[in-house]
Amino acid sequence: MAIITPISVDEEYKKNSPNLRKEDVLALQEWMDKQPHLPNVTELEIILFLHSCYYRMELAKITIDNYYTVRTHCPEFFCNRDAKNKTVKEILDVIIYGPSPGLTDQGYKVIFAKLAIGDPNRYVYTDGCKLFSMVCDLWLLEEGTALGHVIVFDMDGVVLGHVARLGLMAMKKFLYYLQEALPFRLKGLHFINAVPFMDKILALMKPFMKKELMDVLYTHTKLDEFFKHVPQRLAPSDLGGQGPSYKEIHEKTIKKISENYQWFIDDEQNNRVIESKRPGKAKTAGDLFGVEGSFKKLDID
Repeated sequence: MAIITPISVDEEYKKNSPNLRKEDVLALQEWMDKQPHLPNVTELEIILFLHSCYYRMELAKITIDNYYTVRTHCPEFFCNRDAKNKTVKEILDVIIYGPSPGLTDQGYKVIFAKLAIGDPNRYVYTDGCKLFSMVCDLWLLEEGTALGHVIVFDMDGVVLGHVARLGLMAMKKFLYYLQEALPFRLKGLHFINAVPFMDKILALMKPFMKKELMDVLYTHTKLDEFFKHVPQRLAPSDLGGQGPSYKEIHEKTIKKISENYQWFIDDEQNNRVIESKRPGKAKTAGDLFGVEGSFKKLDID
């Protein structure tokens, strides 16, 4: 099976000159070497963190620790991610996730998500988050840094029964990872073909969203509004765009994840924190996210 070919670090230095400096990357590497609880990472991965934090060293350190700590303490998102796993096979049938080729006029990269199967009983939110993490992991390694990233959720096919499948703690964990750990510059979170009960979904999300994310969250009932943010040429052909169809995006994602199943196995074994070696007090999921039982159930009736 094929293994993903990461973008070259030389290309990253060239692409991000003069802001990306070798001495800063080496300084971060030296800092990581002194953190016994953190895994060994590649130069490219350090570049991704540094770039995502706009080259602010202290913020990059916090983001690196958050990234590997969350991936350790959220097994529902980051364990058993190889394509031979039953839950991965199932969610690949249910959800379409995949990047669009090309860039927006601002130089942003775009990833689309949509239900492939509308039955709420087939939808598992945590497995959807798992698939998102898998697609993004390969996407970042292959494509490297970008001026920004945009996530688009096509709500076509979403029914009220899907909202009942969401969970407050799982939502909190995912949004924490998206805002505090994932090494890309999130420039837009768009919901297109917005459903009438969008307010109920946003009611789940908003308690866990920082102002910066709220400022780039958009809901669209009309595609012409959306195309003011993401050009039509990047949209799937199903939406009247010039990009690949959802079917083509889906098939490419399935192929890429299947080809790289060993990468996900190796990642789970090697790229996690060892809390017993953390300087100071070890962290738990409770330290990061609070107590799960303290959340009240959302009334969706």
